[in-house]
Amino acid sequence: MPGGKHMLGMSQNRVFGTAKVGDRGQIVIPQEARRFFGISPGDTLLIIGSQSKGLVVTKPEVLSDLADEILGKQEEEES
Repeated sequence: MPGGKHMLGMSQNRVFGTAKVGDRGQIVIPQEARRFFGISPGDTLLIIGSQSKGLVVTKPEVLSDLADEILGKQEEEES
C-alpha cells in the first residue's frame, strides 16, 4: 500500500502508525495524522474512552457538532 497507509474497511478509516507512551504519559501523534486532521502545536484534544472499547482522541468540536446534531433532531421530534 502506498506510503505505508493501511485502509480498514471504508476509505475514511486509516492507520497512521503507532505511538509509544513516554515516562510522563505523553505520546507523539504521527506527522501524517496531524496534517490529515489539521492538528497544530497548542491545540486541545479530547480524550475519552471505556475500559472495554479503548480510547478516542478527537478535537472537542467534533463531539460538540455531534451533540448539536443529536439535540437538534431531538428538538425537531418534540415539535
